[in-house]
Amino acid sequence: MEIKESGEMYLETILVLHNSKGLVRSIDVSEYMNFSKPSVSRAMGILKNNGYIIMDKDGYISLTEKGKNTAEKIYERHRVLSSLLMDLGVPEDIATEDACKVEHVISDETFEALKKYNQRRK
Repeated sequence: MEIKESGEMYLETILVLHNSKGLVRSIDVSEYMNFSKPSVSRAMGILKNNGYIIMDKDGYISLTEKGKNTAEKIYERHRVLSSLLMDLGVPEDIATEDACKVEHVISDETFEALKKYNQRRK
């Protein structure tokens, strides 16, 4: 089953929070994304049932290998696209917001071409 954009956003958030805080719970995701606790709880259930995350008995969330691979892919896209847009003169807040939209729909081929272009320029 292919993951939807919202699922990718949750996985990316879990990765970012894990990298900054270490341990992640649903409440952390809820606060970071400014989403309701019930919405996050439902999403965590879907991600868990589809093998993207595991939750321990205390409610701490870990990414499975499948979840981590997906999260890292989306986060890399976010960083590269944000950087490229800012280099073009787009203000950081707009570049970050636009990158968040584009990162979920851009093809692998187009992203790889943009990434290579970005690397050659630096």
